Amino acid sequence: MHDHPTQAGPGALALVVLFAAAVAVALYIGAAVRLRRRGDAWPWWRDASVAAGAGAVAAAAVLPLGTAAVLPLPGGPFTAHMAGHLLVGMVGPLLIVLGRPMTLLLRTVPVGGARAGLLTVLHSRPAALLTAPAVAAVLDMGGLWVLYRTPLFAAMHDDPLVATVVHLHVFAAGMLFTVAICRLDPLRRRYGLAHLAVVLLVAGAAHAVLAKTLYAQSPPGTMFAASDLQAGAQLMYYGGDAVGVALAVVLAVRWYGEMGRARARAVTVGRARPAA
Repeated sequence: MHDHPTQAGPGALALVVLFAAAVAVALYIGAAVRLRRRGDAWPWWRDASVAAGAGAVAAAAVLPLGTAAVLPLPGGPFTAHMAGHLLVGMVGPLLIVLGRPMTLLLRTVPVGGARAGLLTVLHSRPAALLTAPAVAAVLDMGGLWVLYRTPLFAAMHDDPLVATVVHLHVFAAGMLFTVAICRLDPLRRRYGLAHLAVVLLVAGAAHAVLAKTLYAQSPPGTMFAASDLQAGAQLMYYGGDAVGVALAVVLAVRWYGEMGRARARAVTVGRARPAA
C-alpha cells in the first residue's frame, strides 16, 4: 500500500514540459505580434490567457506538488496531487482554449497548401469524432474514473513511464473536452447550445460523484490520512464545479454573440431587400 502519489514524472520530463510550455507561449505571442503588425485585431488578453494556461500546466509538472509544504493546502500529498490534477486537466486547458490558438495559427499561416492542410485535419472525420462533446466527455471523465477507482493510481507511484502516460492523457483529454464544449476554434460540426449544456452537466456530475467517492475511500492500493483524502476530494469537487461554471459562462457568451450576429444579419438583409 502506498501512502503518497507519484510526482508529475521524472525530473527530465518536468524539464521537457517546462521547455515545451515556454516554446509554445513564445510561438503564440510571436504569431499574435505578427498579426497585429499587419493591422489585424487580436486581443492582448488572449496572449495572457495562453501564457497563464501553459504556466499552470508547467507548474504542475515542475513544482514538487507531492510535498505538502509547497502549497498552502489544508491536506497533504493527496491534496497536493489533486491541485496538480486541476491545473493540468482543467484550469490549464480552459485558459489555453480561450486564447483560440488554432484560429491564430490559421490566420498567420499563408494561404496555400499549409493552411489547406490544417483545415483538412480540423475538418476530418477523426477530428470531428474526437471533438464530439459526448466522446470527449467519455475520454476525459472516463479516464479519471479509471485512474482513481482502479489500481492505476497506485501503479503511477512505481512506474515513471505509467505516470508520464497518465499525465499526458489527463492533459490531452482535458484539452479535447474543453475544445469540444467551447468550440471557439473552427471545427467541422456545430452543436446546439442545449446539446453542449447537457454534456457539460453530465460530465460535471460524473466529476462530482467521483470526488465524493474519493472523500470516503482512497484509490485502490493506496492509503492516505482521512484529513488529506477529504481535503483533496473537496478540492476536486469544488474546483471542478468552478471550472464547470467558467465553461458554462463561455457557452453563454458565445451563444449570446451568435444570436446578436444573426439578428444583425437579418436586419441587414431586411433593409437591403426593399432597396433591391
